[in-house]
Amino acid sequence: MIRLLLAEDQAMVREALAALLSLEPDIEIAAQVGRGDEVLDAVAAHQPDVALLDIEMPGLTGLDALEGLRVRHPALKVVILTTFGRPGYLRRAMESGADAFLVKDAPAAQLADAVRRVRAGERVIDPGLAAAALAEGASPLTDRERDVLAAAREGAGNAEIAGALHLSHGTVRNYLSTAIQKTGARNRAEAVRIARDKGWL
Repeated sequence: MIRLLLAEDQAMVREALAALLSLEPDIEIAAQVGRGDEVLDAVAAHQPDVALLDIEMPGLTGLDALEGLRVRHPALKVVILTTFGRPGYLRRAMESGADAFLVKDAPAAQLADAVRRVRAGERVIDPGLAAAALAEGASPLTDRERDVLAAAREGAGNAEIAGALHLSHGTVRNYLSTAIQKTGARNRAEAVRIARDKGWL
């Protein structure tokens, strides 16, 4: 049996995935969580073979949880499942060590097959998304520019961002200006939207 952890913030989606995957004769749902910051503790408590993580969750994103799993549970196989087929998300997931990346509109049989394949040591990537990621290229944003834009996404002003990230006000202004240029945006809100839509945040 393949023991599976489901991490999905939408209860109806999580329960539907659990019900569908439980129909498979070789997959058992070891645990379910609704927040990204519950993933590490659930893995420690239930010892699944594979973790299925949504990207957009409260507490921690699936990508942030993935990074923590790679440090604390490096042998665990991780499937990223998302509504957002954004090339930047795929690139970040693969760079963080995801074993599979699928979009939620994939058929249930494809998801079960991906769970089996990653358990067997394979990598599984949605082919259309892989082609889009190659065509898109890497994010032009540095880690710090991404941090500053992510903080701006929450509506924080320059002073708040500077305090939260331990930067000077002028440095925050410079990072925002550079991020606006690199995204081709007219202002900070548009830069946030563009970076989010491309999966860079």
